[in-house]
Amino acid sequence: MLIGIPRESKQGETLVAATAKTVTQLTNLGYDVIVESGAGDLADQPDSAFTGLDDAKVRVGTTQEVWAADVVVKVNAPSDEEIGRLRKGATIISMMAPGRSPELLEKLQAQGVTALAMDAVPRISRAQSMDVLSSMANVAGYRAVVEAAHEFGRMFTGQVTAAGKIPPARVFVVGAGVAGLAAIGAASAMGAVVRAFDVRPEVAEQVESMGAQFVHVDMEQEVSSDGYAKEMSAAQVAATAAMYDEEARAADIVITTALIPGRPAPSLLTAETVAGMRNGSVIVDMAAANGGNAAGTVADQKVVTANGVTILGYTDLAGRLAAQTSQLYGTNIVNLLKLLTPEKDGQLGLDFDDVVQRGITVVHNGEGMWPPPAVTVSAAPAAAAAAPAPVKEPKAPMAAGTKVGLVLGGIGLFWLVNALAPTDELRRHFTVLMLSIVIGYYVIGKVAHALHTPLMSVTNAISGVVVVGALLQVPSNDNLVLGLSLVAILLASINVFGGFAVTRRMLSMFSKGA
Repeated sequence: MLIGIPRESKQGETLVAATAKTVTQLTNLGYDVIVESGAGDLADQPDSAFTGLDDAKVRVGTTQEVWAADVVVKVNAPSDEEIGRLRKGATIISMMAPGRSPELLEKLQAQGVTALAMDAVPRISRAQSMDVLSSMANVAGYRAVVEAAHEFGRMFTGQVTAAGKIPPARVFVVGAGVAGLAAIGAASAMGAVVRAFDVRPEVAEQVESMGAQFVHVDMEQEVSSDGYAKEMSAAQVAATAAMYDEEARAADIVITTALIPGRPAPSLLTAETVAGMRNGSVIVDMAAANGGNAAGTVADQKVVTANGVTILGYTDLAGRLAAQTSQLYGTNIVNLLKLLTPEKDGQLGLDFDDVVQRGITVVHNGEGMWPPPAVTVSAAPAAAAAAPAPVKEPKAPMAAGTKVGLVLGGIGLFWLVNALAPTDELRRHFTVLMLSIVIGYYVIGKVAHALHTPLMSVTNAISGVVVVGALLQVPSNDNLVLGLSLVAILLASINVFGGFAVTRRMLSMFSKGA
């Protein structure tokens, strides 16, 4: 089958659906590829990047040749004119926002084609490699910080110089999805003090792992069931409104990423809050395409308020890093076609028993397939069983008197064994053994979990010494000594070989290609 990569017709679009690298991967799946001349110019993918590939499999062609292909792959949804160029029975793959574009689906049905929406990939672990929304959001979150830093005009990191102290910038991120976490990571790496909030309490640990402080609000927060933020209740809105106002006024830069699937973006920063922000502050509203989270946001424009606050409503943040984003999008396409071409024979097939393939298929040979059946996913912990097992009562701490009694009993036993030992050599060995047990208990027992793996190397060395010592006792004529030596050799050997096996398994996790 022939795959066509057209030039994007959307005004100002810089992305392309395939790069020289991903085109090569498509040919390895058995497909032939034709790229429209000039399609990748704005993404650092000139025609020469494609003409230098396998001439038998890849070529640069005209608009008509590309749209006559068996499979057409693009970034944005096709326009009416582009739909008319598709031949009946062809397959089109692109982002389509099927939930908000019923007219588009009707036109695709009328054309008699098959349409696969890349932005309808189910949010399940197996489909992460095809999730273009995450790929785009990751780049956009990073770029949002870059744009904010440019407008802010001051350093993010704090410094102490001979001329005085420079405080670090304060960044507040609303929403800790893919875009929010990318923004947190970029701002933290640049030295800013970052605070973040999300209505999903389960993301607090992720926020803190990125070097930011999670802002807690005194309200009831529900763990999300599908990984997406839900629309807040009236009580939650009231509880968070004061927090948004306080955090925004204290911040130098605010980045908002709050979106609700299939709904307009929630309004979080009121006009009063924006008016109370400091002169020179910057708001990057990543929800501008859906109405915006901040009052005064205008999609695709930069707005400066009367009090000197800059509001950026850019909707093309991912496209401002066109080469990187095109590579990520192209890789998402390759991963999808790997799923649709299991035999690597260049023949695209659809298996509707697969929830991923069924989920992205919005039109099949002119028949409407949207919406797909619900996919059971959950980001929340599994619910507790109806009849949980009885919980064992924790043991009461040992009384101080009992501890003293045990210590005195141990000392007495130690004195008794030494008093009854027939030889001085046995007394010395027994004393060393008892002291080793006490020291080992207090030393090993106090080691932090993070140091258990390095400690394993030490214990392997000690066990090796035990093996050597036991081997030296094997020639003894005393059967008891011989028996104890054999047991020591067995147990110490298990510890040595088991320790090395666990260490090797751990190290393999960090090896490339593992």
